[in-house]
Amino acid sequence: MTSVKRACGNCNLRELCLPYGLSNDELERLDELVTSRRKIKQGEFLYRAGSGFEAIYAIRSGFFKTDVLLEDGREQVTGFQMGGELLGLDGISTEFHTCNSVALEASEVCVIPFSRLETLSREIQTLQHHFHKVMSREIVRDHGVMMLLGTMRAEERLAAFLLNLSQRFTARGYSHADFYLRMTREEIGSYLGLKLETVSRAFSRFQEAGHIAVQQKHIRILNIAGLKALMSHQRV
Repeated sequence: MTSVKRACGNCNLRELCLPYGLSNDELERLDELVTSRRKIKQGEFLYRAGSGFEAIYAIRSGFFKTDVLLEDGREQVTGFQMGGELLGLDGISTEFHTCNSVALEASEVCVIPFSRLETLSREIQTLQHHFHKVMSREIVRDHGVMMLLGTMRAEERLAAFLLNLSQRFTARGYSHADFYLRMTREEIGSYLGLKLETVSRAFSRFQEAGHIAVQQKHIRILNIAGLKALMSHQRV
């Protein structure tokens, strides 16, 4: 781990990660809270299911997946996280992490000790409100995934997944239509509740229809309206 000076004030992800409306004094106090950064190699665990919960992590750079181990030994992917998003919230209720967090590429996170965050949140209402919003967003996202798996056909699920990535890359100042998938198709299938073969066929159909161009993990969205049109035909 490395020590941090002005971790939040100079971070180009602050608009995504931090609440609006903090004064300079409050921002300095938040900077003091982020005591270290941690670099995670590709394939390395940030934390494992069952490990003690001590901190939450703001992703400064890189890409992660979270997964759980099913009773039959298979891994179920529960989410993909990128810069400006938080990891570790799963441990708040039980004080143990309920899933694994694995880096999909070389990544860096800011370590935020949760006990100190709680204390500061009680003193800075804007910060407390922000983290309530973050936790609410996670609940909404979980409900969205449940709807995705419960009501959509395979092609609709993949279209929704690509559109969601597009929106998230756009919010970070990257291209909405040209990006690199950090996850494998098998991991996408695990997240979407689809077999690998089904994911591969859906990608092929999207390419044949002119919606996307695919070169290994490089994706170019050629017809975003076409992907959105697929969503309008979802089953009720």
